[in-house]
Amino acid sequence: MMTHSRRELLHFAGLCFIGQAASALTTAGAQVGRKIPVGLQLYSVRTDAARDLAQVLAFVRQAGYEGVEFAGYYGHPAEAIRKMLDNEGLACCGSHVAWELLQPDKLAETIEFNQAIGNKYLICPYLPSSLLVPKEKAIETAKRFNELADKVADKGLLVGYHAHAHDFTKVNDETAWEVFFGHTKPEVVMQLDTGNCLGGGGDPYRMIEKFPGRSKTIHLKEFGGPAGAILGEGEVDWARIFRLCESVGGTEWYIVEQETHRHPPLETVRLCRENLRKLGR
Repeated sequence: MMTHSRRELLHFAGLCFIGQAASALTTAGAQVGRKIPVGLQLYSVRTDAARDLAQVLAFVRQAGYEGVEFAGYYGHPAEAIRKMLDNEGLACCGSHVAWELLQPDKLAETIEFNQAIGNKYLICPYLPSSLLVPKEKAIETAKRFNELADKVADKGLLVGYHAHAHDFTKVNDETAWEVFFGHTKPEVVMQLDTGNCLGGGGDPYRMIEKFPGRSKTIHLKEFGGPAGAILGEGEVDWARIFRLCESVGGTEWYIVEQETHRHPPLETVRLCRENLRKLGR
């Protein structure tokens, strides 16, 4: 039987450790900078979409977006929406679904509609402070989202919550956002909105780090800068946002949202996509 000295074994163990460390660094490097598709929240161009959704979707695709997130369906049935998306080669990267439509009497209909349009992300766009403050309310609401997550899981869907400024008001050194996501399951999507978070005094960078793997979709929205600032013209540290999303965030979609316009809305979202390319995305 071959035997090894203690020195040889230690040397071998050291080589194994170095190999494992190199492998880990390679994996981390592959994550940072990995290709994450870019979608557009159609609320950004809502007036145009209400007038002619098919035309808007064609423009969005030509501008370089790979998907769209809905905030209403402009009177179109699910089958028509799916056909429009397919015609343009666009994915549905989410839908903002009102809290009322996630209740037991509406949930089955909501699931059916979203399955038909090819969407798996059911994102509640807004909750009143009465469901998040005081702390006990946030915990109670988190429990309801956990139950929802379980109900939609076997349908291949995810439920989540979208950030608004008031979610980052501190109560006893904790924000409602942190209490809520501190008590929800990992399956509940934390749809951070960079602009809304900063506007409410929150720290979007820390939130992505504090809740790893939860930012499956994230709204890229500028904060500060000139009036009507588009993505890349304000104070958001985009390099840091991208680095976090692509390492610890678990991000599957970047979603551009622009609520202020100094150019026509369609031109504005085209410029947002152009600036995002300049930022390497």
